[in-house]
Amino acid sequence: MAIVERYLACVAGQDWEGLTACLTPGVVRVGPFGDTYEGRDVYMTFIEDLMPRLPGYEMKVDRVTYHGRQVIAEISETVTMDGKPRVTPEALLIELSDDNRIARIDIYMQTPGVEPPEF
Repeated sequence: MAIVERYLACVAGQDWEGLTACLTPGVVRVGPFGDTYEGRDVYMTFIEDLMPRLPGYEMKVDRVTYHGRQVIAEISETVTMDGKPRVTPEALLIELSDDNRIARIDIYMQTPGVEPPEF
């Protein structure tokens, strides 16, 4: 399994040891709200706390595209909110290190149900 697919599987399966092995010590994760976590230990503390608290969490990987050390992962994440599943389509821009681990993750998400402005 390629590194990004392994990372995504570890996130979805809450495999913290496997996830840690996918990351460089200086990994930077920038979330969809501009929230930034710098360093593997800081990021792991965040993700280990967050994931178990997401009711009904599921991840679907639609496509992972490698271009050298740059990777785009198109996924959708589902969380139960107000008793209903809420699906959020996302794109992760991932940069790999020379030793083929994840050095940076930038997350972008679509906001379903939000009407675009009229121009």
